Order: sequence, then C-alpha cells, then structure tokens
Amino acid sequence: MTADVPDRSPRADLRVSHAERDAAVERLREAAAEGRIELDELETRLEAALTARTHADLAPLTADLPPVVAAAPLVLKGGMHGAARTGRWEVPPRITAHGGMGGVKIDFTRTRCPLPEVLVDVDGQTAGVVIVVPDGWAVDSGGVDGGLGGLRDKTTPDRLPGTPLVRLSGTGGLGGVVVRHPNRWERRKLERNPPR
Repeated sequence: MTADVPDRSPRADLRVSHAERDAAVERLREAAAEGRIELDELETRLEAALTARTHADLAPLTADLPPVVAAAPLVLKGGMHGAARTGRWEVPPRITAHGGMGGVKIDFTRTRCPLPEVLVDVDGQTAGVVIVVPDGWAVDSGGVDGGLGGLRDKTTPDRLPGTPLVRLSGTGGLGGVVVRHPNRWERRKLERNPPR
C-alpha cells in the first residue's frame, strides 16, 4: 500500500516571479562556476531564464543540474555574554536570533547574499536583537510583535534591484528589536575597509 504524496512543484502554467527568475539565474551562474555548464550554454540559458514567463519555461533550464541543498539555519543565542555575526559571511536563507541576557547583533553590511529573501526569526528576550542592513536592502518587520521592549525599524523603504528582502518574525521580548542602516561609526569603518 502506497500513500499518494502531494506534488510540491508549482504548476507549469503558473507565471514566475522576479525572485524565481533571479534564483534560476544565480543557480545557472553557480553551475558555470562549478564547471557543470559551458559559458556559451550559460549565456543561452541566462537569456531564457530572464525571459521566462511560466514555470514550464523556467524548469527545464536547471532540470539537469543537481538540486540545491538547503543550508541549515543560522542560530545565534545571546546567552550571558552576547553573540554577534559581523564581517564577511555567507547569509543562509533562515536565521534565528535569541537575545538572551547579552544581546545579539546581526550585521549584514559586509555579507554576500545572492538570496532574494532572508527570513529572520527574532526573540529579543532580556537584552534584545540589533539588525544592521546595508542601504538599499528592504526590511519587512510586520511579523514582529514588539513585546515590552518594542520594535524600532529605522530602515528606509527604498529597495535597490538585486538586493534581498529581510523578512522578520517573532517577538521583541523585554529587550526589543532594532533594525537600522549603519550608523556614523560603522559607515566610517566601511569607508576605510569597503566590502568586496
């Protein structure tokens, strides 16, 4: 006896989004960098991906490539002494931050992020969570309950093409959640040592 497993792939006739096209383009570029497809084939596939209208147009372009292994979520726990993710690091699709008593800081200003969207689940607990995003990145903080510490979203709504959307969910707890662009001191550091 076998149970019917529901098909989780989108219907072929459904329209694709900009984010889905961008993800296919990124996957094709990675495949070329890995030597899986030649440069002339990459050019042909990229053109087809950028003009794809439906899933039926997009799916064949990456069908012969190995599936992308989902990255494990990054979990940051403030504990007694705090935790921070700063500098140059690869952004996973999902991040969980627990402020604890020491707080958590997540700084995206030097990151490499090919993803169209990053999900960040926050729990401010006692000391709170601070998230710093570069200019041009957009933040959706609508999924956060401010709790007693509150939610302070100091980011601008302007999103540059090709930059990710950081989607927040969770609670501010006692310490709260602050989302902002780099402050004056951080901007000076970035000017002295710009991200690559």
